[in-house]
Amino acid sequence: MQWNPYDRNCPSRRLLDRIGDRWTVLIVGILAEDGPLRFGELARRVDGISQKMLTQTLRHLERDGLVKRTLYPQVPPRVDYELTAAGHSLRVPLQALEDWAIANMHHVEAARDSYDKAG
Repeated sequence: MQWNPYDRNCPSRRLLDRIGDRWTVLIVGILAEDGPLRFGELARRVDGISQKMLTQTLRHLERDGLVKRTLYPQVPPRVDYELTAAGHSLRVPLQALEDWAIANMHHVEAARDSYDKAG
């Protein structure tokens, strides 16, 4: 099968939606640098993410094979999240997006100001 993200019915489009999501970008970045991490630590590190959104994003990433969830049978239960090999391979393009956003934010801000003033 040939994957075509420009076809709305192709599963590759849903994958692009997932990996282009801001929470995915931030979670993958943190896990690449400092993983494995527990849920609470991820929640503290990703400023502004709700518990519900963190749970959903981690579940989706686990389902897609990008994150591994490890449950330790202890009291209280301990769960760690870490990137899989596929998740680590995603870090390179996501790091490029992050770097681009940081390097170009001043241009974007100037364009927004100009647009808003004209508007």
